[in-house]
Amino acid sequence: MRKFLYILCFGFLLTTCDDGNIFEVTFDFEDTFSQCGTLVFYKTNGSTSESLSIKFAALTIEDILEVGEDNLYENTLPLGSTNVFNYRSYTNLPADNLLFCNDIPPSNLGIITDEVSLSGQVYIRTVLVEDDNDGIPSEQEDLNGNGNYDDDDTDSDGIPNYLDADDDGDNVLTKTELDTLNADGDDDPLTNPKDTDGDGTPDYLDTDDDGDGVLTRDEENSNANLNPTDDISDPDSGVADYLNDQVSTTVVATAFRTHTIRMTYTITATVTNISLPSITQQTLDFGTLDDSDVTSDTRTGMPVFN
Repeated sequence: MRKFLYILCFGFLLTTCDDGNIFEVTFDFEDTFSQCGTLVFYKTNGSTSESLSIKFAALTIEDILEVGEDNLYENTLPLGSTNVFNYRSYTNLPADNLLFCNDIPPSNLGIITDEVSLSGQVYIRTVLVEDDNDGIPSEQEDLNGNGNYDDDDTDSDGIPNYLDADDDGDNVLTKTELDTLNADGDDDPLTNPKDTDGDGTPDYLDTDDDGDGVLTRDEENSNANLNPTDDISDPDSGVADYLNDQVSTTVVATAFRTHTIRMTYTITATVTNISLPSITQQTLDFGTLDDSDVTSDTRTGMPVFN
């Protein structure tokens, strides 16, 4: 919960206020905000029946999600009669979606205070983080340790390891090849990754997991479906062919599996130089957008077969 402290001066009727009319009021708002329409950022406090909102004249949520090559979007917009920053207090705070997301306001909307900033700026920042959700943190997929995740591509398929759900290009997903048994009890699969053939290269980076001379991706003897895990030629062993060094039949693969890349957007807003009739605030951290429908997405990675 973020608290914003304002100094308010109330005159008695139309008289000039004196020191006895000055007191502190603290508004409590969460560190997050919501959005709707085209486009309103808003946050409310049900216990005090207050709201803060920013209504944009020519900005959409799609604009804010348009990050550049550096996975970053930044924009500073003026506040005033077009992009409107608004503080309100109410006798009874309606539901958020009725308050900001309806063309027709609710009939029981009792507004006590309604103030608009005639100046100021709002700075909007979007940061996109992408991940392959393969169980390995991105920082641990920087194999050459140079701080650049994009130049680590074990299977040379055009997708760097931190975005590649199958790092070694053997058509067995990395998260499948990690040691899920947690033998050492530390909940970190990378401290004892599975290495079926004991060659020193963990399975998730090994193109021939069982060391039988046949590439894992080419051991699809039952179902040629780009998934070696469901090919078991020896049912008595109960082991898939790509992990059974006694089976070395070759069915040459012709493609890699497609990849699902998880996208997470962090959208923040900061308001500066607010000027309201009874509120002055140099800098207001409006918070972070809390809307998983907007901030979470996926895209498909298309690895280049080689």
